[in-house]
Amino acid sequence: MKLKEIYSSKKPVISYEVFPPKDDDSGEKLENLMKELNLLKQYNPSLISVTYGAGGSTRGKSEEIVCRVKDELKITPMPHFTCVSTDKTTIRTYLKKLENAGVKNILALRGDLPQDGICCHDFLHASDLIEFIKKESSLAVAAAGYPEGHIEAESLEKDIEYLKLKVEKGAEIIYTQLFFENDKYFHFVEKCANARINVPVIPGILPVTSYKQLSKMTSLCRVTIPYDFLDKIEQHSDDNDYVKKCGIEFTQKQCAELLENGVQGLHFYTLNKSYAVSNILENLRQSAG
Repeated sequence: MKLKEIYSSKKPVISYEVFPPKDDDSGEKLENLMKELNLLKQYNPSLISVTYGAGGSTRGKSEEIVCRVKDELKITPMPHFTCVSTDKTTIRTYLKKLENAGVKNILALRGDLPQDGICCHDFLHASDLIEFIKKESSLAVAAAGYPEGHIEAESLEKDIEYLKLKVEKGAEIIYTQLFFENDKYFHFVEKCANARINVPVIPGILPVTSYKQLSKMTSLCRVTIPYDFLDKIEQHSDDNDYVKKCGIEFTQKQCAELLENGVQGLHFYTLNKSYAVSNILENLRQSAG
């Protein structure tokens, strides 16, 4: 199914993000990932997105996961695609390959700038890539949104201007970066509506399972962590079981509030593990009766 059809559902759509395992010459980590996704399948996800390294650094592994999600799990896949170090010819070839494999959707991203500063200049922004994909293929395109602004943006308002351009170029769904304060998401959605961005804005959810993970993820993006939650995590940073339990409880409450306010879906950043997301979705299922 294409994105518009998926998000025309009257029920909130559950979706997951996974990434190609690193240092996996034996393929063992990939098989473990598929086992984790099989465990998560019981919560009826409508979509699984698969990340893609800048410049195609994980292309082969990403393609394999996409095909296995579609053919083995029978779930709609959505590969990511980053354009900052990729030329038009390579992208055109890749789009045809995806379509020939029966893929219907793609998440278009700029990608992180190379540390050496060397990159192809065919595409400088995600909006350029979205426009190219719509011209060169029949794929439905999703884009990324940032409730507190992209880390490189001069302001949230300016970032929303860029987001509107992505939608004008053809993005049909927006998936947000992780956030921990729902008010930030609601404020972002309101600003999008005021800017006449009239596509679904799907909240991206990261269940915290370790202090190290939280520190790493929040160092890479602009995100506010509620003081009470952060204080609990920091006080027990060496107690992995406590942090995981605290993180799951926090995220469950976060998701419950989002659902109560009518979000069209929840997009979970799984970090290739099923435990936290399974617990959250099971608890939400039980509380819903």
